[in-house]
This record gives sequence, structure tokens and C-alpha cells, in this order.
Amino acid sequence: MKKIAVLTSGGDAPGMNAAFRAVVRKSIYEGIEVYGVYQGYQGLVNDNIKKLELGDVGDIIQRGGTKLYSARCPEFIEPHVRQKGIDNLKNRGIDSLIVIGGDGSYRGAQRLDEEGISTIGVPGTIDNDINGTDYTIGFDTALNTIVDAVDRIRDTATSHERTFIIEVMGRDAGDLALWAGVAGGAETILIPEAPSDIKVVAERIETGMERGKKHSIIIVAEGVMSASECGEELRKYINVDTRESVLGHMQRGGKPTGTDRVLASRLGAFAVELLLEGVSGHAVGIENNSLSKTSFDQVFEEHHKIDERLYRLSQELSI
Repeated sequence: MKKIAVLTSGGDAPGMNAAFRAVVRKSIYEGIEVYGVYQGYQGLVNDNIKKLELGDVGDIIQRGGTKLYSARCPEFIEPHVRQKGIDNLKNRGIDSLIVIGGDGSYRGAQRLDEEGISTIGVPGTIDNDINGTDYTIGFDTALNTIVDAVDRIRDTATSHERTFIIEVMGRDAGDLALWAGVAGGAETILIPEAPSDIKVVAERIETGMERGKKHSIIIVAEGVMSASECGEELRKYINVDTRESVLGHMQRGGKPTGTDRVLASRLGAFAVELLLEGVSGHAVGIENNSLSKTSFDQVFEEHHKIDERLYRLSQELSI
């Protein structure tokens, strides 16, 4: 193996640039040519591929987003479309690919691996919903962004004696809502993995009001319901002044935290090491602060689980 390509795919996550940088620098350190695929799988199909040098990844470790860009490519599921991408790699003598992204990105990587391109996945998603790793690149930054927003919203919730419902990302995974809820002292956390009866939520808020509590924070993952739907349901049971706030794409932006930069650097370099060892068809991860690898098949076997102990703690502290 003499040439490696790298791409970012799916939703952007803070720290992707740090991982990209690590892949490029580690490859060059090992004497390997490295290529960037711009605009994800779409760029692979369109032959938007460029040979990279050290200067191409200068001054990016602190930047959010992805310098490689990302794009949707639903047609990549078609074998003849993937073959175009494979041909574009092989025409340059590239036999290995590192894919930085989430679950959907991994599925594309797995198919490429089965079709002759050695692939390694690097977990880049703010949702923290990938098996085989305790944390994904971007999660810590997004968490801190949410907590900062919760702190600010609580100031106005206190001033106006209101209940604020804050909607965060997490279509199928509740890690962002759970961790932000604990860190932000939310009175209620609603996540897909542990649906709550809104009537019970209303009773909890009412109990707090009876003992003199004048404001509350509810954090809801988008996969449970929207903030506006939550507000409507809540008002069916109690007379409470609510406001809804949807944090949206601000959760994906901003410069990555130190934690995400270090994680991304470790995982990006480790991905190169695995390819050098002849390993492919795997995703890298961090488990108990040690680097790990998990086959794509194992990654897809089951959905990433929330930390049950942390969820119980959130219930105990939100009385």
C-alpha cells in the first residue's frame, strides 16, 4: 500500500478537520502518498480528488466544519455508481480509503471494502451514536455548545418565571440530550431510548411549583418530539407559561474543544496505522481511553446504547 485517500461524509462535526489533519500528517510521516476526496462520496464519484501535502492541513486543527466538505449521495447505494468511485481511486493507484463520518458513511465504506478498496471508518458525528467507541468526534464540542445555551436560557427562564423547552439534535440517539441535561441541571430530559409520559412530566413540574419552584428547563431530543409539540402536550395538563427554543445547526458548528481535537488526532493517526498493518473493514474507536477497532459488521449489529447509570442519575437529580 502506497497511497491512501480520505473523505468526510454525512453531517459535519467539530473535530473532523483535526482527524483529517492527523490522517494526512501520519501518512506523510510514514512515507505514503495521501489524497483528499472533496464533497464526500459525491466527490468520489465525480473524481473530485486531490493529492495533499503538509501545507494543505495547516491551520485547520482549531476549525469547525470540514475542509474536505460533505455532500449527500443517495445514489451511492447503486453498484454502478460505486464502481465509478472505485475506478477513480484505482486510476490513481489508490487502494485504501479512510472515511470520517457516522453510521450511513460507514455503510458506504463497508461496501467499498467488500468491493476491493481497503477502508477504515473514523467516527465523526455529534450524536455519539456509533457502536465500538465510547465517544465520537464532535460530541464533546456539541455538548458544550448546548450546555452554554442552556445556561443562557436558564437566566431568562428564571427572570420571567417560565418553563423553557429546549430541542436538541438526536433523531435516534439521546446522548446529547442526556449529557446536556445532567450538565445543565435540567428538570426533565426526554430521549428516544427512554420515552416519558408527558402527563408524568407535567406532574413533576407541578410538584416543583407547589414547593415554590418558579422555572424549569426541559431538554428534548428531536427524535422524541419537537419542542413546540412538547409545549402543546404539556399545557394540556398544567397551566404553565412555556417558551420553546430549537438549537438546530448551531450544535454542529464552532471550534472543537481540546478533548475533540485530541480524540480526532488519535483516531485519525490510528486509522492510518491499521491500514499499514493490513487491517480493513473496521472502524476505529476509543474505549476506556484505549484505542480500539471494531468490524463494520459488529458496528451495525445493534444500536449504540445510552449510559443507563447516567440516565438513572439524571432522574435522581431532577426531583
